[in-house]
This record gives sequence, structure tokens and C-alpha cells, in this order.
Amino acid sequence: MPELILIVDDDPVQRRLLEAMARRFGYEVMLADGGDAAVSMLGGADGGRIDGVILDLVMPDLDGYGVLARMRDMGLAIPVIVQTAHGGIDTVVSAMRAGAMDFVVKPVGAERLQVSLRNALSAGALEAEFQRMKRSRAGTLTFKDIVTRNARMQAVLRTAGKATTSLIPVLIEGESGVGKELIARAIHGSGERRARPFVAVNCGAIPENLVESTLFGHEKGAFTGATEKHTGKFVEASGGTLFLDEVGELPPAAQVKLLRAIQEGQVDPVGGRKPVKVDVRIISATNRNLIADAKSGRFREDLFYRLHVFPITVPPLRERPEDIPDLVRHFLVRFAAEEGKRIRAVSAEALALLNAHPWPGNVRQLENAVFRAVVLADGDEIGAAEFPQLALHTRMPAPAIAPTEEMPHERTATPLILEEAPATSPQAPPVAASEALPLLDASGQVRPLEELETDVIRFAINHYRGQMSEVARRLRIGRSTLYRKLDDLGLGGDKPGEPEENVASG
Repeated sequence: MPELILIVDDDPVQRRLLEAMARRFGYEVMLADGGDAAVSMLGGADGGRIDGVILDLVMPDLDGYGVLARMRDMGLAIPVIVQTAHGGIDTVVSAMRAGAMDFVVKPVGAERLQVSLRNALSAGALEAEFQRMKRSRAGTLTFKDIVTRNARMQAVLRTAGKATTSLIPVLIEGESGVGKELIARAIHGSGERRARPFVAVNCGAIPENLVESTLFGHEKGAFTGATEKHTGKFVEASGGTLFLDEVGELPPAAQVKLLRAIQEGQVDPVGGRKPVKVDVRIISATNRNLIADAKSGRFREDLFYRLHVFPITVPPLRERPEDIPDLVRHFLVRFAAEEGKRIRAVSAEALALLNAHPWPGNVRQLENAVFRAVVLADGDEIGAAEFPQLALHTRMPAPAIAPTEEMPHERTATPLILEEAPATSPQAPPVAASEALPLLDASGQVRPLEELETDVIRFAINHYRGQMSEVARRLRIGRSTLYRKLDDLGLGGDKPGEPEENVASG
């Protein structure tokens, strides 16, 4: 998904010129005709999608300096390029001090604007990533640090945000690698305990004979090898949050003690003479079906109901493909900085390859793939060649596109190429191997839905030799709807005749 640029200028001619250039560079564009409108957009529902701002300094309502001040008050770190008709040194200095990242003089040339946008977005992404890493180490990550544009994932984050105002036990469910710990850290970092410890424990990685000692602590000499006293994770997290990752892997004996610790607010160290009081907020996570495990007796049912008070289910990456470009950009900035490489972009071909992959390992697998690509890259752009292990998935069969009259068109994940499956109709000729519908245009952008629909309908008419009943049946729409679409798409003159049908009867 291309970066979204907000263009702010009270001059409609300048807005149109800047919009045309930005779209030619491959960016998505939003327009504001003044400072007040820009502030409303930045603070609105789409404000989180804005990646950069081109801002006029001189405007009649709220000028550019006022917009920069409002952005600072709102805590927005979006890179801003300011422009004005007067490029004096005092103006430049004032704009930079107010928070601008770069400065251009009207009328700006296309090459100058392109370089300025690319540098500003790269620097902004790098700064945002460093700040995110800093908050992660400090335990103050928030939901704004979670990269997503998917509506379902955003709903999950809104639900998780409601758990920050209380100490209710949270159980985060989802496949391995979807980001369950990141959501747990965001809950902690957005709540009243953000200044206290966040202690994460992978319950599936602890040897069974050490689970109780790890979680609840032990006294010196409590067992062979216990040469020092150990406080345990519960005591370490006292006053803060204890994150129990893969809690479904705990052995039965540890489940009993965990239940008592949650109920009583105290733990019994191994070899200890008296319990130790703890004040811990519990967030747990699992990639198992704990309800089924509880019913089968593998997991204690009473413990399940103690943990499953506020469940949150995180969707896998394959169900939120619109997040892939932003996640790739997010990982690219971090790994390029860590590896000391000046990689600025990912090619359209590589993004199509990444979008076509099913990602069974979810976000963690994508992260590792980008890391490997950064290491392999020799130039300043990552191409498909840097993802050799994904090459087998570039021409995976796509799900059939079959909107019905009862269901509106939905934006779904699709591979780079839509290939037609062989027809089963006796009238249909075999499909040539080269018959494919490109989803991307020459500039690497997704083609408009209307163009794709036109190609699909034209292909179906040719494929079924003008038999409109068969075309409508295969597209799962009524004949009247098909003819209406032919007229709407400008294909009405190509209607083949069907003597055996009454066209108006559909």
C-alpha cells in the first residue's frame, strides 16, 4: 500500500499541481484547503494513515506555523515538508524550529519534490521505529505502536484498549507469530501500571521440573542445585504485569499452583515456610484451543475460567493482507539501520510476491523474511530476487471472484496474477496457460475495481462463446444484472444475441 500524503494549500491550482506530482510518484493523496481543515484531518479517523504532509506556510485561516504547533500539541511525529513563495533564510530556520523536516520554494520542481518526499518519509519512518524500540525497552508501548490498517485488527485493538482501565485478566488467543505479546505490552503500556515491571514468561519453554521454581521462586537448598534464593516471576512482576505466553503448555501441577496464586494473591516458593503476597496483573496468551483442552481435561477448567475473563482473538496475517506493505516498511527501516545499509524501497514485484504468500508463520515469519532480504540486498532497493524461498508461491491459484447480488463487493487478499480455472462447461474451450488478469498496472499500483470487472466480464463472454445464461451463472449474478453491468461498463454494444432467451425477462 502506497504512503498517504496530506497536501495543505489554500491555492487550488497549487493543490492540483502537487496532487498530480505526488500521484505520479506513486503516493496516495489527501487534500486540505486550509490549516483548520488539515488539523481536522490529522485528528480524524484517517489521521493515523497519513505518512507525510506538504504544508503551505502562508494561509488565511490557520497558517503553516499554527498547523505545526497543533501537530506538536497532538503528539504527531509525521514528517512535514513546508513550502512558501519566499525562501529567505529566516523563514527556513523558523519552519525547521517549528518542526518541519524539509523546505521547498514555490513553484517546486517534480524532481526536487520527489527527493524531498522520499528523504522525509525515510527519515520519519526511521525516527518512528527508533522511538517505538525505545518505548518497547521501557515497557511503555501503546496501541499506536502496532502497525495495522486492517478493520478487523483495528477492532481487536479497540477491544484490547478497554482492558487498560482495569486489572481484569486478559487471555489473548491466536496463531503463533501474530503479535500476541505486542498486544499484551500495549495493554500494559497504556494502563496505570506502565511505570511498573512487565515480565514475560514463555510457559512452553520452561522444563517441567523447573516450572514451579521459575514462576513462584525457591529457597536456597530447596532442591539439588538450588544454591541461591530465587524470587520467581510472580514476585518480579509484583506491582506490574505478568505475561504468561503459551499458558496452555503448563503441566497439571503448575496449573494448580497458578490457580491458587491468582485466587489468593500470594505464591508459595519451593521450600518456603510461608506464602509471599504479590500484586500482579495477569495477561496470558495461547495458540491452542483452550476451551477444547478444558473439556478434554488437558487444561484445568477452573483455571481456564479464571484466565478467560476478557478474551481477545488476534486474526492471522493471511486475513489482513493490507497490513503487509506497512509491516514490510516497518521491518525494512529497522533492519536496514541495524545492518548499516541504505535500502530505501521494496519493488512492486517483491511486494506482489509478499502479498501472494500465505504466511503460515504470520508476522514473525514476515519479519524474518525481510531481515534475510536486507542481508542479501546489494543495492538500495529490495526486489523479488531477495525472497528466493517465496518464489514457488508467485503463481498460486487465486480464489474465484464471484460477487453475488446479495453481497456487495469486498476487498479481499489476492495474489499478483488471477488465473482462470479450467471451465467445466461443455461449451467452454480450454483456457490457455497465458490467460491471466494482471492485478497491478504498469506503475505497480493495484488496478481499479471497475477495470478488473470489465476484463472479467469480457473474458467470460469470450470464454463461454457469448452464451449469456452461462456467463451469468458462472459469475453468479442474474442476467438482468449482467446486462446492466454491460451498459454501465460501456460494453453494451458487444452483447451477443441469444435467440433462445428473452433478454428483457432477466
